[in-house]
Order: sequence, then structure tokens, then C-alpha cells
Amino acid sequence: MFKVLWLQSGGCGGCSMSLLCADTADFPAMLRAAGIQLLWHPSLSLQSGHEVLSLLEDCIAGREQVDALCVEGALLRGPNGSGRFHMLAGSGQPMIHWVQRLAAVARHVVAVGSCAAWGGVSATGSNPTDACGLQYDDERPGGLLGAAFRAAGGLPVINVAGCPTHPGWVTDTLMALAADALHESDLDPLRRPRFYADQLVHHGCTRNEYYEFKASADQPSELGCMMENMGCKGTQAHADCNTRLWNGQGSCTRGGYACISCTEPGFQDPGHAYHLTPKIAGIPIGLPTDMPKAWFVALASLAKSATPRRVKENAAADHLVVPPAVKRTRLK
Repeated sequence: MFKVLWLQSGGCGGCSMSLLCADTADFPAMLRAAGIQLLWHPSLSLQSGHEVLSLLEDCIAGREQVDALCVEGALLRGPNGSGRFHMLAGSGQPMIHWVQRLAAVARHVVAVGSCAAWGGVSATGSNPTDACGLQYDDERPGGLLGAAFRAAGGLPVINVAGCPTHPGWVTDTLMALAADALHESDLDPLRRPRFYADQLVHHGCTRNEYYEFKASADQPSELGCMMENMGCKGTQAHADCNTRLWNGQGSCTRGGYACISCTEPGFQDPGHAYHLTPKIAGIPIGLPTDMPKAWFVALASLAKSATPRRVKENAAADHLVVPPAVKRTRLK
């Protein structure tokens, strides 16, 4: 069995909540079928207190195998590097010390969520707790374990980033590790699994027709593209949210919310309100990642001049006002 130990550090527990929405009626059976044993999870396991501390000591001493150490939540190094802002209950030791010792014996180390990967929301603003990720401090390599860290299996920390993570990203990562099918070439430059990070949230967005014609929404509930005025970063955000739907049917943009690029370092401090798009001379600062600005301006101008009335009117409405025309075309 591939044995997984899950620790909760400085965060809200949202990634664990998301994990419970995995696309299965029997989560434990899904793990067992993949050859995965959950040694301990703070919300899903029965053991507590001295039982957990005994298990952790067994893991560190090598009496219990740890194939994947999953850490959810940021690592709180403060105050003054002592880690005493977050003590593991009953142990008298900071959580960061437990994570360091367990990471040293684990075959793989997985950062579950953007807090564990980069520091995330826990590191926002002045970061009074000195929160960081396992191997990144925002976008800078380092974090708690250091830029040179490699787990016993040879891989660096695997960053399953997201706020929260999609349950499929977590289960697919663990299953790939259990099958010895996840290698360093399968990680992107920020060490996120490529199976989701080589996609963009823009892919599969139901608002793409509005994007193509630059028919934009100006306020919540409108159907138009949210990039121009409402802060959507779906053309820049690395994730497959609109092709791997949440709970089988939803995503942020499908629910009327702009993508805030929660899989990226620094998303928690964009420098502007999440629901607004910063612009220079009327041009959004955040353009598609691989499109030169001049091309975008030219394309946007042409697209707006060619916008059908149907698309323009529907973009500014909260429901479909003008349906597509019906023509006898034989669909050739």
C-alpha cells in the first residue's frame, strides 16, 4: 500500500473540504482501489492526542512507512523564526519542526493548496506570522524546506496549488505517485502537476464567445466576458477548472465569479480589488499570457466592430435576451 500522512498547518481547511467533494460516493474505497492507505488526516481519521503523536514518532523513526507527506496550509515560521505561532497540540513542538522531520523521511512531499505551496492567503499583507510555503516563499524558491530540498523519492515538493484545490488534482496526484507515474518532467516550472497546470481556466469557459467579440460584462450577474472590467484572469491562470468541473458541473466563471488566478503565487495580493480590472490607457494590464499587447489591441478593436447584436445585448443582460438565429442552412 502507498501510505499517505496528511498534516494541517496554517490555513482554513478548505482543501480538505474540497477533497470531500471528490467525484465518488465512497472516498475511502476510491483510495483503497488505487492502493492508497491514509495513515492519518486531522478531519477524516479517528485517532487523536497521544495516538497521533505516537504515529508521527513511528514515522520519523522509520517504524512506519510514509510514501507521501501531504501538508495543507502555510508554514508559520514566526515569531522570530521560532515557529511558536503554531504548536502541534500536546507535543510542545512547533508544527514546522514536525514537518521538517517528517519531510526528511517521506518518499514524496506534496503541498496541498496555495498556502502550502507559496504561503497563499496566510501570507497576505504584512505577513505577521511569517507564513511561507513548503519550498516557495511566494514566487521565490526557498520556503520552509529550502530551494535544494528533494524528498527520498528524488522529487522536489509537488505543488498542488489552488485555493482551494480541485479534489481531482489531489487524488490524481496521489494516484500517479502510487503508480510511480509522476516524474519531474510531469511538473511545470513552478512544480505543479502538468495534467492540470498546462491548461488555462480560459479553456472551456462558457463565456468564450463574449471574450472573442470583446463583449464585456460591467457588473455582477451580466453574461458577458469578465476580463475587461471585472478582474477575470482566466486567460492567465493555469488550471483546468472549466474542463474539469467542480462537483461535476460548476466553476467560478460559470457561477458568475471572476477567476482570481488562485493557483499562482501572489494571487492573494493583486494590488487591486479582485472584482476590478486595472488598466493603462483603457487597456487591461493582465492580457493573455502568450499574446503581444499590440496584437491584443488590434484584435479587440476588430472584434468589437464585428460583434453581432445578439452577443452585444446578451453580454449586458443577466439572462439570454436574444437567442441565436434559426436558419434553414442544411448545416453544410
